[in-house]
Amino acid sequence: MPNKLSDKEINHHLQLLNEKAGDNKWQIKDDKLHKTFTFKSFIRAFGWMTQIAIWAEKLKHHPEWFNVYNKVVIDLTTHDVNGISELDFELASKMEQFCS
Repeated sequence: MPNKLSDKEINHHLQLLNEKAGDNKWQIKDDKLHKTFTFKSFIRAFGWMTQIAIWAEKLKHHPEWFNVYNKVVIDLTTHDVNGISELDFELASKMEQFCS
């Protein structure tokens, strides 16, 4: 089972993750790792979600997400630890990798 990260650890991981994120940065919102991705079309957003779903299954860690047309709103948290863990940052990193 993963461990809940401290605020200091979260800030460190967030800084590293945002180095890959371009102008649209990840943030902490309501004690979750949060970001909105915008794509050129619905099919691109849905295709990206499909790729991420495969990784989520491999990691056994699933996002809270919401999709309308070309936008996908992401919230990541590890329910087993009641907070943010390294799994959240690992999945967020995959999301960044596949969004370009």
